[in-house]
Amino acid sequence: MKLILRTFIFLFIFSFSISGFSQLNKTEKKIIKAVDMHTDESLKLLEKAVNINSGTMNFKGVREVGELFKAELDKLGFETQLTSGEAYGRAGHLIATHEGKPGLKLLLIGHLDTVFELDSPFQNSSMENDSIMKAPGVADMKGGDVVIILAMRALKEAGILDEMSVKIVMTGDEEKSGDPIELSKKDLVDGAKWADVALGFENGDGNPGTIVTSRRGSSSWKLEVNGNAAHSSQVFTYKVGVGAIYEASRILNEFYSQLSTEENLTFNPGFILGGTSVDAEEDNMGGSASGKTNVVAQKALIRGDIRAVSQEQLESAKATMAKIVSDNYPQTQTKLSFDDGGYPPLDPAEGNSKLLEFYNEISQDLGFGSVSAVNPRNAGAADISFTAGHVEMAADGLGLSGADDHTVNETGNLNMVSRQAKRAAVLMYRLSQNQVSKK
Repeated sequence: MKLILRTFIFLFIFSFSISGFSQLNKTEKKIIKAVDMHTDESLKLLEKAVNINSGTMNFKGVREVGELFKAELDKLGFETQLTSGEAYGRAGHLIATHEGKPGLKLLLIGHLDTVFELDSPFQNSSMENDSIMKAPGVADMKGGDVVIILAMRALKEAGILDEMSVKIVMTGDEEKSGDPIELSKKDLVDGAKWADVALGFENGDGNPGTIVTSRRGSSSWKLEVNGNAAHSSQVFTYKVGVGAIYEASRILNEFYSQLSTEENLTFNPGFILGGTSVDAEEDNMGGSASGKTNVVAQKALIRGDIRAVSQEQLESAKATMAKIVSDNYPQTQTKLSFDDGGYPPLDPAEGNSKLLEFYNEISQDLGFGSVSAVNPRNAGAADISFTAGHVEMAADGLGLSGADDHTVNETGNLNMVSRQAKRAAVLMYRLSQNQVSKK
């Protein structure tokens, strides 16, 4: 039944002429007015949120931010809950649901956590000038969470929200995913299966003239190499071979030679250990190695990541890497493994491109200029990727514009809060009205 409804919605939205919205209608003007009326209080909400430390592993702080936003969504008539993250070792998520009339179902995605833990020197907000706020998580992504709430408030006051079906998922572990990731992202995936359109409110690339229609996925790989330990005077002989470090070097060089020119594909060796003995740390973030200059290296270990713009590209790259690894130097043995428990790619789907067309038209109708797609090379992995394959349309980067995310210099442009809320609210209104009016 849902597949039939989705197909109907998809075909209808595609056939609807967006040129009919060349000017704002009465309801859209109400939405704009409501955003303007509540922008100041939204900025106060943002200031309060960024001054609560919610580093991913500060569970108390993450839940405190969740409670703050939960209270705002409760006022708007959402059914809200803060879930437990005990099963995957994190604070849990904020989930808010509003069931309206049958029709289009929208999933809005945010996150509560930041990269700034309690031991970070960056804990409080300050103003760089009258519009630029320097604060932990202001752009990534408490600003985006506030944009969601402001857009919902505007839709409520314009009399539109009551007719809409909206689910908001603000995760508590976007910056450092819980384990197992299948449980960590289950609520997000369930929301995507429920929805028809997914909108993410990350910062994107910091440019309000862009949104993200495709994101590269992120997973990791491990290369283990074994050679024959022997006196270095016997290296390259038939009996001893070349040793583990030479073999590891061959493989890395071939990875680079055969794959580095492929568009939107990257693979980075994060660390390498090699020698007579190798001891990796339990968290797989490093380790130690020892050896002697006159001994052929017996072991090597390399760990890295791989990022691809589609599942097809990822599988092709993995096959090429496996072929390279299998062509061993003499007297070496290798093992290449992949950890696919990372972030999947958000493929550059046709529906996502169509959503960009809608958003671009709306932005121009509002007088905010045109909008284009972010180059996938400039968009890291994010929660929106878990909606891939479950929704007809998805886009990210609808949140607060900012700069220097993940650093102690992170900033957000407060002038963009109302602009982003207006564009998002009108987009949601038009999409839902298409379906409601067709019914």
